[in-house]
Amino acid sequence: MKLKLIVALVDDGRTDAVIKAARTAGATGATIINGVRGEGLIPQKTFLGLDLWESRNAVLFLVAAACAEEILVSIGRAGRFDTKPGTGIAFQVDVEHAIGLRTQLPAIMGTKTEA
Repeated sequence: MKLKLIVALVDDGRTDAVIKAARTAGATGATIINGVRGEGLIPQKTFLGLDLWESRNAVLFLVAAACAEEILVSIGRAGRFDTKPGTGIAFQVDVEHAIGLRTQLPAIMGTKTEA
């Protein structure tokens, strides 16, 4: 079982497009963590002591290693990560071990289960 975890830090307004693109490329689902905050190269300015930042989400995809790169590229395209500064980033990491996937693993790996 070779899996990758793709993490996408996405503007709230682009989250649905990123998830749709990932599913089209082979992801079987996503976990969304709402309201995360990050700071890029240039910190956001404040107004009267209030932080000015757009709502972001962390979207996690557990995917088969064989299709991870295609999913990552699709996410980047949908999120416009390389064309518009500040829209988000995505990266993948190797998953060494995972539990709790017994019923989901065939779908993630793109195989059929025996009835």
